[in-house]
Amino acid sequence: MTEVSSLTGRLLVATPALADPNFDRAVVLLLDHDEEGSLGVILNRPTPVGVADILAPWAALAGEPGVVFQGGPVSLDSALGVAVVPGALSGEGGVPSVDGDGGRPDGDGEGSGGGGEGGESGESAGAAAAQSADRGGDVRPDDEPLGWRRVHGAIGLVDLEAPPELLAAVLGSLRIFAGYAGWGPGQLEDELVEGAWYVVESEPGDVSSPDPERLWRAVLRRQRNELAMVATYPDDPSLN
Repeated sequence: MTEVSSLTGRLLVATPALADPNFDRAVVLLLDHDEEGSLGVILNRPTPVGVADILAPWAALAGEPGVVFQGGPVSLDSALGVAVVPGALSGEGGVPSVDGDGGRPDGDGEGSGGGGEGGESGESAGAAAAQSADRGGDVRPDDEPLGWRRVHGAIGLVDLEAPPELLAAVLGSLRIFAGYAGWGPGQLEDELVEGAWYVVESEPGDVSSPDPERLWRAVLRRQRNELAMVATYPDDPSLN
């Protein structure tokens, strides 16, 4: 199999040409990307559901707006926590498997990026991910607090079954996601070739943007190339 250059920790920004309504103007943080497929969460899909309504112990640590975000069309009954730990910038690592068996949340390494269906697990994906990182024999870097597993730079996954007090003193921000976006082997690469996504660097502040509805334009606007102009693309091209 051709080696895949990992895009873990980078952002997928939907191009105006992407027709799938699940990903219209979506900004996806890739939590895992390798030859077995890809997994990420959409950063700009807030829901009306408050974090306190489903994960009350974590509500005080969730940034504004304090609601659950729809991480993607797959496995909407699972919860996943993504958090920034300021100062935890040294070293990077891929996200651990969230089923504890070396696979992805749907158990077979395949999800849906464009179709948006699949994944029936009801367990807390974020909790299982962090727990798999803490199993016996796994050496944790000194700058990774218990209950948090680095994905990229200061961004990592939270064990939602751990006591929030473990992380309360070190977390800079926390977002809770219901569901995720998944791609099978080679699927994301095909979509990139088709021009469905722009790939750009992430910033820790993207995870906790207080104005997620404007994140698509904000991410594009900060690019130092022609992508900055795409930020001006009208919501309805017919009105241009």
